[in-house]
Amino acid sequence: MSQAHSPSLATVVAAPKVLLHDHLDGGLRPATVIDLARASGYADLPMADADELGAWFRQGADRKSLERYLEGFRHTVGVMQTPDAIERVAAECAEDLAADGVVYAEVRYAPELSTQGGLSLDEVMTAWLAGFERGAATAEAAGRPITIRAIVTAMRQFARSVEIAELAVRHRDAGVVGFDIAGPEAGFPPSRHLDAFQLIHRADFHVTIHAGEAFGLPSIWEALQWCGAERLGHGVRIVDDIAPGPDGRYVLGRLAAYVRDRRVPLEMCPTSNVHTGAVASIEEHPVDLLRRLRFRVTINTDNRLMSGVTLSSELELLARTFGFGLDEMQWLTLNAMKSSFLSFDQRLRVINGTIKPGYARLMADETASAPTLV
Repeated sequence: MSQAHSPSLATVVAAPKVLLHDHLDGGLRPATVIDLARASGYADLPMADADELGAWFRQGADRKSLERYLEGFRHTVGVMQTPDAIERVAAECAEDLAADGVVYAEVRYAPELSTQGGLSLDEVMTAWLAGFERGAATAEAAGRPITIRAIVTAMRQFARSVEIAELAVRHRDAGVVGFDIAGPEAGFPPSRHLDAFQLIHRADFHVTIHAGEAFGLPSIWEALQWCGAERLGHGVRIVDDIAPGPDGRYVLGRLAAYVRDRRVPLEMCPTSNVHTGAVASIEEHPVDLLRRLRFRVTINTDNRLMSGVTLSSELELLARTFGFGLDEMQWLTLNAMKSSFLSFDQRLRVINGTIKPGYARLMADETASAPTLV
């Protein structure tokens, strides 16, 4: 590795970071879940102490099954059924990410999940985007500016994807940058939603698809070749198409070679992948192999509440596990910013005005503090 030692958590927090795969309903503060449940009369929470509830979410998530991992969302979604609640959750999301040193984020949510109390999809969307605006303003006032955008998600097991795609396009000028499908992969291939993806493509809009997490290469292939995904949500199972050759070099199958050659971004979420059973352990996660093979790897949180992570903690964990230094962290961050759905000129402004100067300062500080060998 290029660095003499792995950066500390404080250094990672100070580094400018970019987040492409984070779920709004997977990142609530435990205390907020309790407050919103009390205000709305939601009575199904397992406990009313914030620390205990946070631990409950984390323990429930780490069960090596995507379906079980998703069970905790019943409670977070359950308290996100009013405009005030949705706006508060979105504002706190922006504040929490900014406090962690994230300078650009794309956060996704399925608005249809917040219509149980009678809200329309547009009312959900308006509250969500208002929350981002309020949270970003609070973060900027605190000296931690963040640009935050929404990705509108449809649930692959339901049948509203065209309606959700239309919603995403309708709000594109108010802060929505893309469309996604999520939910259980097995039995619900992305090609079931071709009409929605075609609508997005006809609108010259952006698509990322959850693929290659709980299900394997066929899910990735369909997302790319049938549905036109620009990025892969997780994509961890692309490693199934990579094998060591007799000379020790890795051999890429046709799909893996296509993903690398086309620079298809992989929205990797290491801790979440361990929790859902997509990989057995952090040490066995293919993120470092894919990085060394120069796939377009990005690092993400997925669900900060359920997995008990921040983007800084994910990067610091990878630094400890694989020896990543600031050079590798900057490479991953630049990958993410280049892969964002922000416009090209805006991406360049973040890269040249924030990311590169920020890492240059940290690298200079690290050099200055390094012990001198005599």
